[in-house]
Amino acid sequence: MLRVTFPHIGNCYIPFRTLLQELGIELVVPPLTSQRTIALGIKMAPEFACFPLKVNLGNFFEAIEMGANAIFMAGGVGPCRFGYYGELQRQILKENGHDLEFIVLEAPKTHPLELWEKMKRYFPRHRLHDISRAFSLAWYKAEALDRFDRLANQIRPRVNQVEAVDLLQESFYNSLDRACLGKDIKRIGTEALRELRELPFELRPKPLKIAIVGEIYMVLEPRVNFQIERMLGAMGVEVYRNIYFTDWVRDQLVYSIIKPNWRKQLSLLARPYLNSFVGGHGLETIAHTVESGINRFDGVVQLAPFTCMPEIVAMQVLPTVSRELSIPTLSLIIDEHSAEAGIKTRLEAFVDLLAHRIHRGRSKAGGRKLEALSGY
Repeated sequence: MLRVTFPHIGNCYIPFRTLLQELGIELVVPPLTSQRTIALGIKMAPEFACFPLKVNLGNFFEAIEMGANAIFMAGGVGPCRFGYYGELQRQILKENGHDLEFIVLEAPKTHPLELWEKMKRYFPRHRLHDISRAFSLAWYKAEALDRFDRLANQIRPRVNQVEAVDLLQESFYNSLDRACLGKDIKRIGTEALRELRELPFELRPKPLKIAIVGEIYMVLEPRVNFQIERMLGAMGVEVYRNIYFTDWVRDQLVYSIIKPNWRKQLSLLARPYLNSFVGGHGLETIAHTVESGINRFDGVVQLAPFTCMPEIVAMQVLPTVSRELSIPTLSLIIDEHSAEAGIKTRLEAFVDLLAHRIHRGRSKAGGRKLEALSGY
């Protein structure tokens, strides 16, 4: 009997668990990514492989230790090497004594019949009613997660105790993961948002606004980006992430089919600086940096794994965008050699630079006004 696992990417394991269990899959969710996970992946992967591939391998190995014998993996097309992950990881695991079945699910737009055939083959419950219920419950959870995380990033720099937001966030994740009914998901989400808004605030100058852009895995997975959203929040920064899981699903699995020109706005924003698709989220990195400059953000942080070609291309363009739109940018290249202390030091220096820039530019106007908190 198949016991299926999948790689971690942020908190997506919560809706994934619901989706696959509702479809009748016997599931093995690997432990949350840790230093052991990364060490295991590094040991098996080629030295210059993408960092996400290495971490995924570590996820798989830990799931195999728990009894997994099959792996769900997304497919991909375009210049990004992600499309090769499934086959490459299968070969690496086989060379290390684990000949597992890899079930690579391609995007429905490119291979709709193949996707349907795989669903009928591997999902015991594949009637339309079962699929509708499974996707609905998973989507409710994904939306609840993204709503909470967006609000948490706005509130974190404004509360008396930043740790209270983090504790509430972890409690919310655990409660949502255990919920089985739509009404429970809605109740847990509503209560968590209310508790978040009721945390004691401090009256302080309006926080800096920084956008997080870059490669999707590095942006969504807090255990490889060193909890950058919490780290910046503790520094008094309001974080705006350029992508959430529901955004990606909506764009790649819905808009790509019913709205073929969904990328048009992003392409128009990026066009003065990057006029072609370079794979991955390279174009989006430039487009959202331009958008941040237009919307008067205080800065942009790009997250990229070492050797990621699309983000390297974007990185070469960012200085021009920064100069022409007067928005400071910081590129963080992360791999297994990166350390939290080094990332924190660079972020602290960047935040200090932004604060000094704001103070110098607005001192004649009397400084930043104290913000009204009633909107939260």
